[in-house]
Amino acid sequence: MPTSRLPSIRVEATPARPAAAGTQVAAPRGWPLLRLGFRPFYLGATAFAALAVPVWVAMFLGWVDLRLTVSPLLWHAHEMLFGFAAAVVVGFLLTAGKAWTGLPTPRGPWLGALAVLWLAARLSALVAPYPVYAALDVALIPLVAVVLVDVLVRARSWRNLPLAAIVLLLTLANASFHLAVIGTIDVAPLRPLFAALALIVMIECVIAGRVIPAFTVNATPGLRLRLRRPLEAATLALSALALAAWVFVPPGPLGAATFAAAALAQLLRQLQWRPWVTRGRPILWILHAAYVWIPIGFALLATAQLALLAESAGVHALAVGATSALIIGMVTRTARGHTGRPLQVSRLEVLAYVLVLTAAAVRVGVPLVAPQHLAASLIGAAVAWSTAFGIYIFVFAPWLVSTRLDGKDG
Repeated sequence: MPTSRLPSIRVEATPARPAAAGTQVAAPRGWPLLRLGFRPFYLGATAFAALAVPVWVAMFLGWVDLRLTVSPLLWHAHEMLFGFAAAVVVGFLLTAGKAWTGLPTPRGPWLGALAVLWLAARLSALVAPYPVYAALDVALIPLVAVVLVDVLVRARSWRNLPLAAIVLLLTLANASFHLAVIGTIDVAPLRPLFAALALIVMIECVIAGRVIPAFTVNATPGLRLRLRRPLEAATLALSALALAAWVFVPPGPLGAATFAAAALAQLLRQLQWRPWVTRGRPILWILHAAYVWIPIGFALLATAQLALLAESAGVHALAVGATSALIIGMVTRTARGHTGRPLQVSRLEVLAYVLVLTAAAVRVGVPLVAPQHLAASLIGAAVAWSTAFGIYIFVFAPWLVSTRLDGKDG
């Protein structure tokens, strides 16, 4: 059966080591927080995550009444995608883009301006007229896409260009959301948000398919994985088809069958990566545990296509289970690598992993089996989620605003 070698992605899979004697190391330049894209965007996104979900639950339960420029439900759904997840994607791609190409990505004042633009959009949802919020919110991602396309084309890194195309489609989804909210286009505002979640899931499928098996092999002496090209291609194609049908086609048996096929393909794909060998390495098992939420989410959406359960279960399996758990796994791993620290997580980080997975299980599972306890499940999931990202801030904020442990730039 055809096999493929492990694809590679350079996101500091191993901790940096001090330069050998006689080797010149580039001196750090500028404020550490603005030396590489992951620093301000990981810090901002995780702090926002820790605050925004409890605020949303308080609004949902009637404990807090904020004067938002959009309905609380739409604010929550939009900000979790474009205030939180997209910010992590931006930080990751600005960092990985430099690693993939060897070319510089924004730093210093230019990176600071991008981070301030992201923050201004978050605040404008609370205090500014809606057109101001929409304009600020839409501006960030296309700027990042232009940067990414520029370095990829100059370095002839063609295999990564599809990621830039997905980022541009995220801009289109975001703009469509705002146009739907103000009534310029006749589309339900949740539909573009589903499209954004679909695009983020596709980014996860592409990136995870590179890094998870590579990290697993690197950390497991003697391990060899057989990655079957036809299965890889079929999994990505079925996933893209199912997600596109979810966004653009009315629910029905065809959508259910496509999602079911994609769920099976995703599960078979992950089994190739032999997740059970990582059980003693939390920095690895969190990525495997997060990825399994993709076939779970697809299976739940397949069932929802037949109106057998609420669509919310599948949405939150992908958004809380897959996306947030992959995020907590990657922002700990890449931040450790890019600050010159060993890839051995502390007990606090393991606790953060467990709390995010717990939040996903509670948010998805309790409304399915005990809907009468919805309020309690929302509170429990929010506490677990917020605590997890609070732990990240506690552990990593001092590192993100400081020079690398090895003294290198970046």
